[in-house]
Amino acid sequence: MSPRQAPAVWRRAVTVVTGCVLAAGLAGCAGAAPELETDAAAKLQQRVLEVTRSAAGSNPAAALKSLASLSSELDAAAAAGQVSFKRHRSITAAITAVRADLAAAQAAKSAAARAAAPKATAAPKPSPTTAPAVVVPAPAPAPAPANGGRRDNSGKGSSDGNKDKGSGKNKG
Repeated sequence: MSPRQAPAVWRRAVTVVTGCVLAAGLAGCAGAAPELETDAAAKLQQRVLEVTRSAAGSNPAAALKSLASLSSELDAAAAAGQVSFKRHRSITAAITAVRADLAAAQAAKSAAARAAAPKATAAPKPSPTTAPAVVVPAPAPAPAPANGGRRDNSGKGSSDGNKDKGSGKNKG
């Protein structure tokens, strides 16, 4: 998904974080006591770029992970005295707002995936490899005749089979 197609929530989130970090970086370059030192600003801007790319790529889970890293680095920079309390508080507020937007976007994406999932799996087709093989036993061989396979001439048309009948028709 291109950045132009990204939902408005993600674009707003990216804009807010980018604006806060850039403003913090520019304020760090100004006069007397820097509110944000240059090294800290560069590291934070890298994290903002990660958040921006993930959000623009419609990946709110990755954007939230990058946002957590940004927050951790911001806290570490503040503890090291590289970020003033005032600047830390303003960037943290922006991170909180972006986190809420990304969490809502992630929830919407998950809900859409769940809504689409039953439609895709409504009628699962059986796989031919999963059907058990049916084994048909071979028929048993027929028993051998009792007379060794010889014919006994006891049926119609044999000379022995008609002894009880007369030798001609209409004898009377």
